[in-house]
Amino acid sequence: MHRRSALAALIFSLAGLAAAQVPYPGKPITMIVPFPPGGLADLVARPVAEAMSRELGQPVVIENKGGAGGGIGMGLAAKAPPDGYTVLLALSSYSVIPEADVLLGRAPMYSFAALRPIARFTADPTVLAVRAEAPWKSVSEFVEDAKKRPGAVNYGSSGNYGTMHVPMEILAQNAGIKMTHVPFTGAGPAVVRCSAARSMPYLRVRPRCCSM
Repeated sequence: MHRRSALAALIFSLAGLAAAQVPYPGKPITMIVPFPPGGLADLVARPVAEAMSRELGQPVVIENKGGAGGGIGMGLAAKAPPDGYTVLLALSSYSVIPEADVLLGRAPMYSFAALRPIARFTADPTVLAVRAEAPWKSVSEFVEDAKKRPGAVNYGSSGNYGTMHVPMEILAQNAGIKMTHVPFTGAGPAVVRCSAARSMPYLRVRPRCCSM
């Protein structure tokens, strides 16, 4: 068969196959959020899911699967059938967690290559936040106090090796201080706990935008 004829036959064959299948999406879509309700990923996911539902004509159902800094939910998404009916809304830590597992000699919960980013919904500044009643009124006061009391200052995050944990450790390394990391299953629980503690800082990510 001539090359051009063979190519045309292949195109028509694929077109016929596609026509025989149900147009996508033909059923509800599951959006995995790898953190508990109340955190950044969850707050972004809900309006995104609503907008997707309107555009696609199918429900987009959110499933919160927190734990391991988001690794559990990300692992579930990575192992789901690649049929477009399971999507993941994750923070940038999805690219860090597998590498951290390898460095620590653990079997990664998922492969970075198993996930493919398709859209960015937020561009966020990272903010170091403490209660208004805390003894620190500036970063320099915070660092100075932490230097005097190595390991005495606790800080909360959304989980090990996440987008809150890693920047705080970078700050500690650059400032020459030592703090105690208190990981939570997500930002929602961390904010509640840290808000109740008089002097426990928390690294927050504040969303600036969310659009389809």
